[in-house]
Amino acid sequence: MAVDSPISCPLGPPACDKDAKALQFIEEMTRNADAVQERVLAEILTRNANTEYLKRFELGGASDRQTFKSKVPVISYEDVKSEIQRIANGDCSPILSAHPISEFLTSSGTSAGERKLMPTIKEELDRRQLLYSLLMPVMNLYVPGLDKGKGLYFLFVKAETRTPGGLMARPVLTSYYKSDHFKTRPFDPYNVYTSPNEAILCPDSFQSMYTQMLCGLIERKHVLRLGAVFASGLLRAIRFLQLHWPELVRDIRSGTLSSQITDPAIREYMEKVVKPDPELAEFMTEECSKENWEGMITRIWPNTKYLDVIVTGAMAQYIPTLNYYSGGLPLACTMYASSECYFGLNLNPMCKPSEVSYTIMPNMAYFEFLLHDPNSGSVSSKLVDLVDVEVGKEYELVITTYAGLYRYRVGDILRVTGFHNSAPQFHFVRRKNVLLSIDSDKTDESELQNGIENASKLLADFNTSVVEYTSYADTRTIPGHYVIYWELLSKESANAPSEEVLNRCCLEMEESLNSVYRQCRVADHSIGPLEIRVVKNGTFEELMDYAISRGASINQYKVPRCVNFTPIMELLDSRVVSVHFSQEFPHWTPERS
Repeated sequence: MAVDSPISCPLGPPACDKDAKALQFIEEMTRNADAVQERVLAEILTRNANTEYLKRFELGGASDRQTFKSKVPVISYEDVKSEIQRIANGDCSPILSAHPISEFLTSSGTSAGERKLMPTIKEELDRRQLLYSLLMPVMNLYVPGLDKGKGLYFLFVKAETRTPGGLMARPVLTSYYKSDHFKTRPFDPYNVYTSPNEAILCPDSFQSMYTQMLCGLIERKHVLRLGAVFASGLLRAIRFLQLHWPELVRDIRSGTLSSQITDPAIREYMEKVVKPDPELAEFMTEECSKENWEGMITRIWPNTKYLDVIVTGAMAQYIPTLNYYSGGLPLACTMYASSECYFGLNLNPMCKPSEVSYTIMPNMAYFEFLLHDPNSGSVSSKLVDLVDVEVGKEYELVITTYAGLYRYRVGDILRVTGFHNSAPQFHFVRRKNVLLSIDSDKTDESELQNGIENASKLLADFNTSVVEYTSYADTRTIPGHYVIYWELLSKESANAPSEEVLNRCCLEMEESLNSVYRQCRVADHSIGPLEIRVVKNGTFEELMDYAISRGASINQYKVPRCVNFTPIMELLDSRVVSVHFSQEFPHWTPERS
């Protein structure tokens, strides 16, 4: 039941007093976006004035925007990599931040094949928690009654390691799930999960997924929403159910827990939860043994109101599959965040995926924007402030954080769709320079080229070379996988490379890709084996002819290194002469090289 707030809320009638305060906070921040930004920058510069990094630029104690912009340069990761490495190696002096660096958050972006290390400080957890606390008050405006049930969210921790200086290095969500902010969170009727902390915090992905799925099935009639971080993660959970429903049904029928689940904390918790339920076991057997899984999410969890997953950017490729399994349930994208910083939230979370826009919260960091030309790909050297961006234009995001990143290029391209009060709303367009992405992996053209070069060395003994190539991220399989199209030139047809050699080429390509890709393959199982499809000679000439027939200039034509246009895919697939897969996992360990 909505409450009458003492202060009117333009976003809508809040569901409870707590929501009223959260919505009012959003209004205050967005109404005064420029003043908040000015205050945030002054706080960051004042507290970090004596850091080694800022002292280089001789700000003289100034904390105003004009001095900051005239003296501090715009940077990328490579510009501060040496400072970050010193901190990682144990240097505790105030290099980037006056507050001690508490840990490193490992980015899905990479540098020299390794995850980037993003410095963070303890108070950033409070800032992230604040943004999380705004999500349900907004959702409650659109979906009533979420306090009457639970959320089935598939959440996982990932591998973590320590730097030479002893600081933890791990993904931002692993850091959050392992923090007291998450583990000892106060009860909130609007935010109750079916997954116990014991399962979420289990490092074994199979045991974690099995337990979370089992709990979700036991409480299937109480589930009002399903979610995962990325769309790919939710589809992986559905695939897990397809593969393991007989074992899950056995546990439900007998009231016992599979012997494959050995984690002591999980077993202790599940002893209180798992009880014999022959009726549920019979229902699951009947549903899961059907060949047609269309609408399976609503068949098993009939009260589900929406799916809470990221389906913007590279994740948009999963929308048709999610619609198939859910029967077209609404897809809610609630927030925009990265390892570097949490940025903002979607004030209309039930909109169509193509219309998702995130409102930047001006208290999270200091934001600037480089104008980006979507046609040429060029970026202006002039930066504009948060409130000065223009609707319809694209920008590259630049941030200055409390934890010690100054005028740092995040690499996200955003399009301004409008404003909420004086705070702009952005549609996420893409990550800059990313060619292929299935899950949290991001592979750019230079990495793909390096993989091709290393793999093609295996062909030298057969007098064979790669004439041309392209790629695409195949998400029709679960998990998705990379597909590489090769056109080969063999000078000795009698000595052509064998099936075994071409399979080894697939593995060699995987060994050449960055550590995020290899972790997804080896530890997370969120990417399937890489596939090489060898096409007939002359296929890439046909590709060029097709492009020219559609208006491309013959003088300026370049083979696209990634394709997703259906007619081109059909042309390539119609010319395939052989198909090859990695037969092994590439090498990966949590330790950084």
